[in-house]
Amino acid sequence: MSNRFFFDGSDSGDSGEDDLPYPKPLARSAFLTAEFNPHTYLSTLRNRHQTLEDLRTDLRSRSQEISKELLDLVNENYEDFLSLGSSLRGGEEKIEEVRLGLLGFQRDVEGVKAIIDGRRKETEALINQRKEIRRQMQVGRALLDIDQRLCELEQSLMMTTNGSPTNNAEPDIDHEISDSGEESDEGHGAGMSISRLARHTQQYLLAQQIMKRVGSDHPFVVRQEARMTKVRNTILLDVGNALKQAGGQDTEYLMRILAIYRDLGESQEASKVLKPRKP
Repeated sequence: MSNRFFFDGSDSGDSGEDDLPYPKPLARSAFLTAEFNPHTYLSTLRNRHQTLEDLRTDLRSRSQEISKELLDLVNENYEDFLSLGSSLRGGEEKIEEVRLGLLGFQRDVEGVKAIIDGRRKETEALINQRKEIRRQMQVGRALLDIDQRLCELEQSLMMTTNGSPTNNAEPDIDHEISDSGEESDEGHGAGMSISRLARHTQQYLLAQQIMKRVGSDHPFVVRQEARMTKVRNTILLDVGNALKQAGGQDTEYLMRILAIYRDLGESQEASKVLKPRKP
């Protein structure tokens, strides 16, 4: 069966055929949509008065027309396509200029990178130097603190050059005033104030901790070992005298003296002092 299309006008009346509604040609715009789907398009043709074979023939004819148009379009622009290669000739100079420009830019980037790397290394060196200076400042403050604490201990303990307490040295008025109150609060009339002995011990132990933090091999710390030993021996001598003079003091007083021995790590020394007191 040949295709018969309906056109506007009176052609169907002149041909003498029946007045059936013959289908119009398939619109090309329906195939140009981005969302074209064959199944959806065919479903829109359900009211089209045309057999499946005629529809297939129309689609095949439309495909042939499109292929012919595409071939004509290629033939029309074929010469332009072939001349595309020849039109690019003569651009070697431009390419070389671009290449040289890129090489120069690369060298500039490498130079800037080298400068940045140098500045980074210089900054790291300065930061490390600053850290070292801060560390040395902290060590210096610690050394001054050690010397100040030892001087205060030596003055408070009324030490001579040989590390023994002086018998005829004038007592520290400030400490005597404060300690007299402490002794009166403790209710003990003999011996040195336990609070004062404990304060000397804590000052000595704190100086010892600072020296350990600085480092036992530091030259200043090595030179202070003799002073530390003298201060320690003087404190032990004062604590021993206080323990001997305790007499019939209460247990709390004795326990505080023994605690000082324990802090100094001399518990056995306390036992030696207490042995002669046993009947």
